[in-house]
Amino acid sequence: MGMSQRRPHSTTGLLYRAAQAIRGTVRRRITVASDGIPYEFSDLRFRKLFNLARTELSVSFKPVRSWGMPIHLMVEPSAHCNLACALCPVTKGLERPQGHMDPALFRKILDETGDYIFTLLFWDWGEPFVNPHAFDMIAYAKSKGVKVISSTNGHLLARPEAADRLVRSGIDTIIFAIDGITQETYERYRQGGRLATALEGMRQVVARKKALASATPVVNFRFIVMAHNEHEIPQVKELAPRLGADVLSFKTLNPRSMDPYGDREDADPGGGFGYLPRSQRYWRFTPDPRTGARQRLRHNPCRHLWTAPVIHWDGTVCPCAFDPREKYALGSLRNQSLAEIWQGEAYRRLRSRFRSAWQDIPLCSDCTYAYKGGDCSRETVAEAIFYVRSA
Repeated sequence: MGMSQRRPHSTTGLLYRAAQAIRGTVRRRITVASDGIPYEFSDLRFRKLFNLARTELSVSFKPVRSWGMPIHLMVEPSAHCNLACALCPVTKGLERPQGHMDPALFRKILDETGDYIFTLLFWDWGEPFVNPHAFDMIAYAKSKGVKVISSTNGHLLARPEAADRLVRSGIDTIIFAIDGITQETYERYRQGGRLATALEGMRQVVARKKALASATPVVNFRFIVMAHNEHEIPQVKELAPRLGADVLSFKTLNPRSMDPYGDREDADPGGGFGYLPRSQRYWRFTPDPRTGARQRLRHNPCRHLWTAPVIHWDGTVCPCAFDPREKYALGSLRNQSLAEIWQGEAYRRLRSRFRSAWQDIPLCSDCTYAYKGGDCSRETVAEAIFYVRSA
């Protein structure tokens, strides 16, 4: 077994990305990176590749009416969670109904988007695997040729039968969010969780993957670096390969995640920042060398309004994952198609506002993307170690 260590690749230049998409239409091959992990697509249909090129051009020129359909989706299987993590809006209260996505609604979404999307992020707020239909939903997405990535606290995969169903679903990557290697450290953030159970969930998935001789899923040990756990980084680097992880990723903390709108009277505006580690290598934002403050960007690099909607469990469509309370809801799949919502008035109005004055949109003005070092597509995984295992 060998390993490689790197910060996930960053490619700048929107027109360059569009050119890559256009070249992909000729070769019928494309590589799409998500969270630092590359996913290869080959023998793609022209329709999907043509849409990719149109969407990337939309990102470059930011038309009010997108020239393409979404190329990525984030879907919330459930708004319920079995833990109460410290900075999570689910813990504080989403202030919207909570439930599980109906499999029929999920199939409707994939039937409409399967010809366009490349990756499906199978989580948002809540633990995805509390949905009793989660494994069947993943398998359905895989039948559409979509790469599926999910994130879990691991507890519900500790049963061998659940781990077996996960591997058999065909899921491409599973992220185990485990932020400590002692119970005391772990539960500081993952409140209500048991470290032993979370680690057992990873062990079971690795074991079933090996038993089934499956190439997937990629098992990503995810460690959010915080003040109370950064001293454990050396031990985590020893533990991850012993558990059979394929990737160990150290992610930066978003200290504003408790109050993404900045409008809660009961929110502690400095509370999240108290979790920041000492080492600036693991800070979400690049501080100003003179003042130590976050450095606001002049141009927000967010791509979501042209590439990737978020769909909550009941079919509500939101612009991004940073809208947990649906204050910027753009439509509902209960009475509209995604295409109607994607090209509808609410989306066009929000794109126009973002293009002309994103700083005036509360959701965007203090978003992680608004600051140097906060680009979730390329910068928030501070370090990734990939383990290459010999046959």
